[in-house]
Amino acid sequence: MMFQYYIKIVPTEFVPLSGPKLHTNQFSVTTHRKSVSLMSGESGMPGIFVNYELSPLMVKFTEKRSSFSHFATNLCAIIGGIFTVSGIVDTLLFTSIHALKRKIELGKAS
Repeated sequence: MMFQYYIKIVPTEFVPLSGPKLHTNQFSVTTHRKSVSLMSGESGMPGIFVNYELSPLMVKFTEKRSSFSHFATNLCAIIGGIFTVSGIVDTLLFTSIHALKRKIELGKAS
């Protein structure tokens, strides 16, 4: 058997609102294995192979508080979206009911 392990290491920094910075790493591991034998036709050397990849980029997570104006803006956007969608639904319902009433008046509805 041939076992291959690919390990990626990404330096990471957490900056909380209170407290010291935390320097750490994130790891991801991918494994592959295959059977190597002359009978099956698979080539390769049997063994365990570990490949490390150190990322040149660092991930930085910064915790921030949103201001009250940011909250108020988001709230207004949500309320405006609700009014817009309800207006579209109201217009579609009014138009379809009005068209249905005209067909009934003309006697074309089945």
